[in-house]
Amino acid sequence: HSDATPDPAAPHSTPAQLPIAAPPRSMAAPGRDGELRRTFPALPAPPARPQGTDGFAETWWGNARVAALEEMAMGAARLGRGKAYARAGHVDAITVTPGLVLAYVHGSRPRPYRVQIRMRTLSDEDWERFLDAAAERPRHIAALLDKDLPQSLADSGVGLLPGPGDLVPQCSCPDSGHPCKHAAALCYQTARLLDEDPFVLLLSRGRGERELLDALSRRSATLAARSARAEREPALPGVRATDALASRTLPPLPAPLPAPAYPEQPPAYPASPGGPDPFALDQLATDAAARAHALLTTGRDPVAELTLWQDAVRLAATRPGSGLTATTRALYASLATAAGRTPADLARA
Repeated sequence: HSDATPDPAAPHSTPAQLPIAAPPRSMAAPGRDGELRRTFPALPAPPARPQGTDGFAETWWGNARVAALEEMAMGAARLGRGKAYARAGHVDAITVTPGLVLAYVHGSRPRPYRVQIRMRTLSDEDWERFLDAAAERPRHIAALLDKDLPQSLADSGVGLLPGPGDLVPQCSCPDSGHPCKHAAALCYQTARLLDEDPFVLLLSRGRGERELLDALSRRSATLAARSARAEREPALPGVRATDALASRTLPPLPAPLPAPAYPEQPPAYPASPGGPDPFALDQLATDAAARAHALLTTGRDPVAELTLWQDAVRLAATRPGSGLTATTRALYASLATAAGRTPADLARA
C-alpha cells in the first residue's frame, strides 16, 4: 500500500520529493514537558554525507537504533521511502517518554499521520546495574555529561540498546507494513536525536536525565568516601594462604580444663512480644548443658541412642504430670505434637 495520491499541482512528483510546507504550529505539546517527557522540534534536513559513507546517524549508538529498525523490517522498499521522508523533513516534532516515541509524520494527505514507536523499559534491577557500572568509572560519568555514550557502558549487561524485537511501530495510516514508511521515518529521525543527546535513549528506557545524574552523583560520593576511608584505615593483619596451607608440625594442644562439678543454669531470657518463648529456650539450654556436661565427664551422650518418642518422654519426665501447670501443659502439647502422639499418651509414658 502507498499513500502517494497524485497531487494535481505536481502530477509527476513522488512523496519523497514533495516540498513540505511548515504547519502553522507543531501538533506536539512542549508545554507539558517535564522530567519524564521531552519534546524536540522538527529536525532540519541532515547535511549531505560523503559518497560511500555508511550509516544514517553520526554516532555508533544512533546507528545501533537504525540497525534495530532495519533488522526488524519486512521489506527494503518502505525503509527507503522512510529514509527519504526523514531527509525531506516530513517528521514533525518528536515527543519522548518512557517506553514511547511519538510524532506526526506528513504524507500526501493534508492531515499528518500519528506515529508511535514503543519499546521495553528497563527494570529497577537493570537500572541498578547500569548505575553501578557508570559510577565505577569516572570517565563514564564525564562522557555522559559530554553527551557521549561509551560502548563499554552500553554493554554493561542491561540491554540498553534496542534489538529488533524491542521496537514496536504503530501508525494511523492504512498501510499494514512492518514498519510503514512513516514509522520508518520516525525511527530514522530518532536516531539523529540520539546523536545529539544519548539521554534520549535513557529516557525511552524509563529514566530521566536529572534522576540519573542525581543517582550517579550519590553513588560517586559514596565510592569516593569509601575509597578515602580505606586509605586511612590500616591494613588488617593476615596470613598468606601459602603459609597457612604449608605442611608443618602443629604444636600440641594445651591440657583441657577440669570439668565443672555440675552443669550451671543458663541465663534467663526475657520475654518480648513476637520473640522466642523464654520457657522453651530455658528448657532447651538447660537440657543442652546437662548433655554437654555428661559428654565431657563420661565421654558419652546419654540421649544419643534415644528415639524421638523416647526423647520426648525424657523431656516430659522433668515436669511430672501430676498437677500440671499451664506452662507445663504447653510443654506437653508441644512435645506430643512433635512426636505424633497425644498429651495423654505422653503423661502415661
